[in-house]
Amino acid sequence: MNRIFTLFAALFLALPTGAAGLLLSFFAFEQTFLLSFAISLILGIAVYFLSAAVMKIRFLRKHGLTRKEYKYIEKNLEEAKRKIFRLNKALVLNRHISSIKQRMDLIRVTRKIYSLTKKEPKRFYLANEFYFSHLDSAVELTEKYNFLAAQPVKSAEIEQSLIETRRTIDVLSESIEKDLYQILANDVNQLQFELDVAKQTMKTAHETP
Repeated sequence: MNRIFTLFAALFLALPTGAAGLLLSFFAFEQTFLLSFAISLILGIAVYFLSAAVMKIRFLRKHGLTRKEYKYIEKNLEEAKRKIFRLNKALVLNRHISSIKQRMDLIRVTRKIYSLTKKEPKRFYLANEFYFSHLDSAVELTEKYNFLAAQPVKSAEIEQSLIETRRTIDVLSESIEKDLYQILANDVNQLQFELDVAKQTMKTAHETP
């Protein structure tokens, strides 16, 4: 749910209501300015919170979520946002993990998974492995790799650990790409169904004399 949009939408309704309340109370009902201002303030605040609540309820109904579910997802998304920031920072600073393209692809995929889930929270359940396993592993491995790679002196054991870590991060990158495909699986299936229907419709229309 876009909080900025909700904020401005609620303000868009609350401010005119408050202003109308002030004018009506002061001019139509001849109340004092302070009382009129207090009434308009109460009206504006009431409309703001009421409209925000209505928009949130509509959002939850649209995505088939309860308040408890959305709160749970929102909490995990906040944590994931911080982890993705750490991962992106580590990948940008790292000049050794695979190629630049692979690093940028990993950054792009993690951000895409997050943005899709943020926009449609119910997709969170399709990305459990990403949020509870793959993302954590990618952050920890990348940061530890950076730490060891930055050391001025490296033993044979450290060099071997760096090689194994690079390989593991490559495998993790593939797993995270699969996480994205998993999130989009329903969309792909739906698109394929619509394509099949469209093809069948065109075929029927062509065969009809």
